[in-house]
Amino acid sequence: MTLPIVKRFLISLDRNKWIGLFSFMFVVGVSGIVAVQTPPAPDPVYRANGTLTYSPQPVAFTATGESLQAQGREITPDIIKADWVIENVAQQLSVEQDVIKKIIAEKQIDIRIPKEDEPPEYRMQYVNPNKQAAETVLASFMQAIVDYSRERNTFRLKEKIEELEKRLPDVLVEVKKAEQALDNFVRKEGSTLLAAQDGTLVAAITGAQEQQRQLKITLQGIETQIKSLEKRLGLTADEAYTSAALSADPIIANLRAQIYQTEAQIELLEKDLRPEHPQMVELRRQQQANEQLLRERAAEVVGGQGEFAPLPPSQIRQDSALDPARQQLANNLVALQTQRETLIQQLAATRQTELELRETYQTLPNKQMEQARLQQEVQLQQSLYGKIQAALLDAQAAEAETVGSLTVTQKPVVKAEEPEPPMSPIILLGAGVGIGVLVAGGVIFLLSTLDNKLYTPEELRESLSSRDVLLLGELPHVFSLVPVGEETGIIESDSPYLPLYERFRSNLRRLGAKPPKVVLITSVSHEEGKTVTAYNLAIASAAAGKRTLLIEANLRDRSSANALKLAADPDAAVEPLRYYASRNDCIRLVPEIQNLYLVPSPGLQRQAAAIIESSELRKLIEDARGRFDFVVLDTPSLSSCNDALLLEPLTDGIVLVTRPGYTIGAMLTETADQFTEAELPLLGAVINDLDKFVPLPSPPEEKETHFEETDELAEEETPELPPKSAKESSRQTTYR
Repeated sequence: MTLPIVKRFLISLDRNKWIGLFSFMFVVGVSGIVAVQTPPAPDPVYRANGTLTYSPQPVAFTATGESLQAQGREITPDIIKADWVIENVAQQLSVEQDVIKKIIAEKQIDIRIPKEDEPPEYRMQYVNPNKQAAETVLASFMQAIVDYSRERNTFRLKEKIEELEKRLPDVLVEVKKAEQALDNFVRKEGSTLLAAQDGTLVAAITGAQEQQRQLKITLQGIETQIKSLEKRLGLTADEAYTSAALSADPIIANLRAQIYQTEAQIELLEKDLRPEHPQMVELRRQQQANEQLLRERAAEVVGGQGEFAPLPPSQIRQDSALDPARQQLANNLVALQTQRETLIQQLAATRQTELELRETYQTLPNKQMEQARLQQEVQLQQSLYGKIQAALLDAQAAEAETVGSLTVTQKPVVKAEEPEPPMSPIILLGAGVGIGVLVAGGVIFLLSTLDNKLYTPEELRESLSSRDVLLLGELPHVFSLVPVGEETGIIESDSPYLPLYERFRSNLRRLGAKPPKVVLITSVSHEEGKTVTAYNLAIASAAAGKRTLLIEANLRDRSSANALKLAADPDAAVEPLRYYASRNDCIRLVPEIQNLYLVPSPGLQRQAAAIIESSELRKLIEDARGRFDFVVLDTPSLSSCNDALLLEPLTDGIVLVTRPGYTIGAMLTETADQFTEAELPLLGAVINDLDKFVPLPSPPEEKETHFEETDELAEEETPELPPKSAKESSRQTTYR
């Protein structure tokens, strides 16, 4: 059995053979050109060697000086490329800087950095055909590096001083801002914080509470007295006020006496005189006049300048008949009522004062924390300002301690070197062939590694198994014996491929105690055969005697209904919601296939998401669940849109369609992981477009025995339909 990695390499070799051949020919050609060229006679060369080491450092009295000395010992190979070094060497040798840059670029000069366990010696060497030039150039480089170490330390120190002087004013501004903020806060909230610290605020709250208790006790005593007086008088406080005022008025007393006198005369005369007698009429007129005066006077006494509800004369006479003792009690009752109202107002004011004090007390922790934060901010800014000032003084004092970090311990020593003989042309050509083979194989292997597509069924099975995705079936490449312009891959009800799709359908029915009734078919990316799988699964279900409905829920592509000899409704693209709302019009019976119904897609829609989430489509799917035995939804790929995820809550689960050579491994594993994290019902996956053995179509008289065979048809050693011949290569199966 061939390993999957070998299969990938062979597939990549077949796809990229011209790239590999070009790589091989290029390497062999370059090696051939190098081999046929006659190497020139090598000239004698001279190698100059010199050594640099750390110079003894003076005693440093500042922290900045010690830091600069430590930084100066950090030498890298790029020191010879520094602009200052190149310029200094060019001046010493009286040449252009481009000449020095060329020497460095061609790596004629080199500096070796010692390792941690080696002595601190920096060895430099320079190769040149001229002995004198080798010594002079290396000496110039060594002296320039020594001078550069001193200049670099001085530059770092000046740069640090300038940076500190530039930053110091900004820090001073921040210090003043922090101090100003703290001062403003203390001025605003200082009295409150001081009252909390010395206990004045707590004492005020306690005093307000004690005052409320005293007022409540006094108020209870007054209310007790009011109730006692009301019980004795049989009057409320308002009624007592009215009675006392009426009884104390002499005019009302005089009018009452006149009314009593008139009533007495009427009572004596009415025994002898008729009511129409002039004297009786006059007495009643006097009585009415006195009663009117009594009402007006009562209104003046009781109502004052305000409004007064007029009382009948009998009520006025009754209320104004208090004796002096009861008048005194009534006056006391009125006074107590006034005192009670006064105490209630005082109690309310005291409670409001307590609430205000309590609110102030509750905000104290926040104010104290704010004060502490402002104080800490001031301390931090002052500390930073002090550190910057100290660092500035330290850096200014370190100017006197700045020296170079390197010194020359060994001047350039020049030695002659024998040149190496040139390599044989045959060896160069053989090495080129070997390298060409390796390069071509490496390029092809690299291309196979960079290609993230899964080309073999084994890779697809391994990828699905690694994410615990159930493999529901392996579906064949559908080949039609009848020559057509474009093969759709959709089978017929008597197709020899039907048993493989029937196995896929039966695997779905065996999932769980309750088989899924509404299944959503989708794929990770395009051209993986999800539409073909959805159509063929629906045809297999209908062939099994199940009342099946196929819903084309892909509103971002054209409909495939013409493959089943159905024409899409032209008005559906204009009014898709009305189309889905009319179930009798959108659900179409497929001709020539029993038990199969189809809801063709209205075609490409600009507002596809709005239609997918509409109540019309939701009600259509819910109604189909009750009317049909099996419902299949064909949706767009997950890489293009989220339509499948929007329809998932209306279904019983999702089936992913994969296809060798088209499915991208990273996208497949990422999709499976996302389904697991979101707890989406992923029923499983199928591998599509495989080369499967299928039985040849049976003669008409043997159709009955043909359909009696079961799953063994897919495993018998029957002739295989050739998947790709010269005539078939002109027809391409369209998978969507």
